Amino acid sequence: MSGDRSRTVRAGRRTVEVHRPDKVLFPGDGGAKEYTKGDLVDYYRSVAPFMLPHLRGRPLMLERHPDGIDGPRFLQKNTPENYPEWITRVELAKEGGTVCHTVCDDTATLLYLADQAALTLHRWLSRVGRVDRPDRMVFDLDPSGDTVDFAAVREAAVLLGELLDELKLPSALMTTGSRGLHVVVPVDGHQDFDEVRTFARDVADTLVAGHPDRLTTAARKKERGERLYLDVQRNAYAQTAVVPYTVRAKPGAPVATPLAWSQLDDPGLDARRWTVADAVDQARTDPWAGVMNRGRSLGPARRRLNALRG
Repeated sequence: MSGDRSRTVRAGRRTVEVHRPDKVLFPGDGGAKEYTKGDLVDYYRSVAPFMLPHLRGRPLMLERHPDGIDGPRFLQKNTPENYPEWITRVELAKEGGTVCHTVCDDTATLLYLADQAALTLHRWLSRVGRVDRPDRMVFDLDPSGDTVDFAAVREAAVLLGELLDELKLPSALMTTGSRGLHVVVPVDGHQDFDEVRTFARDVADTLVAGHPDRLTTAARKKERGERLYLDVQRNAYAQTAVVPYTVRAKPGAPVATPLAWSQLDDPGLDARRWTVADAVDQARTDPWAGVMNRGRSLGPARRRLNALRG
């Protein structure tokens, strides 16, 4: 049967076997396009040059869907013993023990994970060797309710971007591929997670104070009403955020995609704007050019924020 065949894919010095490439992972229901495991592997192979800089050296949590998006979901932190020896691993402390995380340092690993139906890769905000010192700060703009008003998400992103500019912090924008947007700030890795999260919370609280009818930092959904949630909880040890250019387990295979701030002006923008069909084209425009190499200390930004807060 064709569904049981396999094919091999070359990735640098390695060859990765793709099992059952015709297996449908994203059914073509409700007008959505159908995508197979082979399509997923081909996408990750194409996007690898743009994705790997955001993956290298970072512990991962893998979101696996062996039977496709309509089947069971597995969140995998520990690296199985049968993974190839050439895949990088790092053993890190957790409460009551350790976890042996997978680290994706090359294209071959990325393709192997795709063969394992790891649709979505979630990364730490710190790197191996300095796992307690994040070099990324993330704001998750999460709309409330079942119906997403993406105009409100875009407006919140503009407000946050303007505040970060006032604080002289570089920032980058990304669709989540699900519901909202992430605003990512490169930091210099000198502060620990508690310091970074406290700073992020103070930035969010400052924004909420100016727009209390539109924005909230309330963690409980029942307290948010119709306001957009500014989530800073990912800025903590062992917490993760979706990797730029990763696929989400949603119909049509949407992709978490970096974009330029100017693209917020597009009224047709939403969280699932790009899919495996066109995310590589967006990646080639290099929307984050130079931003992620400009990690800043939060000390001067803290002083500016305190002055703004009076």
